[in-house]
Amino acid sequence: MSMGNPWSKARGGFYGWWMVAVSGFIMVITAVPVFQASAVWAVALESQFGWTRTQLGLALSFTRVEGSLTGPIAGYLVDRMGTRFMVFTGLLVLTVGFFLFSQVQNLWMFYLAYFVMSVGQGQAGWLTVMTLLNHWFVRHRGLAMGLAMVGMGIGTLVLVPVIAWLIDPDADRLGWRRTLEILAVVSLVSAIVLPKVVRNKPEDVGQHPDGVPPVVAASVNENSGPELELTIGQALRTQAFWCISFGHGLGSMVVLAIMSHLGLLLRDMGYGVQTAGWVIMVQTAVAIVFQFFGGWIGDRIPKNVALFIFTAIQGLGVVLLTLGPEMINFYAFAVLFGIGFGGRTPLTTAIRGDYFGRASFGKILGISTVPMNVLLLIAAPMAGFMRDELGDYDMAFLVLAGLNMAGAVLFLIARRPKLPGVVEAGTAVHRP
Repeated sequence: MSMGNPWSKARGGFYGWWMVAVSGFIMVITAVPVFQASAVWAVALESQFGWTRTQLGLALSFTRVEGSLTGPIAGYLVDRMGTRFMVFTGLLVLTVGFFLFSQVQNLWMFYLAYFVMSVGQGQAGWLTVMTLLNHWFVRHRGLAMGLAMVGMGIGTLVLVPVIAWLIDPDADRLGWRRTLEILAVVSLVSAIVLPKVVRNKPEDVGQHPDGVPPVVAASVNENSGPELELTIGQALRTQAFWCISFGHGLGSMVVLAIMSHLGLLLRDMGYGVQTAGWVIMVQTAVAIVFQFFGGWIGDRIPKNVALFIFTAIQGLGVVLLTLGPEMINFYAFAVLFGIGFGGRTPLTTAIRGDYFGRASFGKILGISTVPMNVLLLIAAPMAGFMRDELGDYDMAFLVLAGLNMAGAVLFLIARRPKLPGVVEAGTAVHRP
């Protein structure tokens, strides 16, 4: 069965493609309500409680504190305990977080609820499912991760406008508290059902990465040659680890700020929360296409080059938000930002798999989130503070766009590790 057609593996019974679908669904449950929908939660909370933009922006910063503290732990646990355990326990914690959020009466309760939600999201979400897919795929790693992101994008496309419609403070509908209670029930049911279908590695079901034996896979590997299998200590001593970690962090700072403040920016311009939902929907629709395209192209050209291109496009999109209140600027932003964000998203993880291998991937990914989360810690409150002090978001978004471009350059200069004495997958070390 030809490696050139990945879909033939699904028809032939390769379980990895089911893991792609499950991964996409897990990320919808964990990431969309916590991150992508934060722009619309912020509008509803500002309307009810009158909190400042800085106070609202701090909520997502607390998620980054959580990420810095628990990312390495989650990376260690996913390598040791497996993804099934992480999905089950993470979704249970997320259920508690959604329920706490639905009961918020003051600012400290809001921060506590968002912290708990982000702990659950961090345990069951991106790090865990990317480690899962890294075990199941080598040659089609970029495509698999891209398709999982497409699944999350489709969920965002549907879920964010629905949440915006349900919680609109200018309309008498379900409201944000009841909406969160429904999300808690969905998360609880998922915690019971999803671990039953997750398999940690292809070897657990008698299969191999990409659905082919290692000898066959090595014979058709067209791009990268034999895959390195680095330990966490070896990875930390490479230039690539630090360039990718800080490149990812700088490129993600603007994403976190947009998630926190886009709805509030539109409100400043005289638009309602539903308009924010439509702009996010357009951005997400474009991102869905380019999540697939980004994963596909990353399997064909050097991933660091592709990351540079897509991250630069993302930064250009952000600049459009500073050009004026006309809706054409917001929809043009949505298109460019969707291209850049969608294209780079699967590649930021796939490049780590290519550069560092499968053996310690969870630990390496977990440690690499620490510098990234330190950068993300300041993104949303900085944007809120600058808006509160200067009266608009223009300077904040220009600064973030500049930092984004610095991240693009770091991706470009990240070099594939070539460490003496490191065993590469599929090779043997010969000693005299």
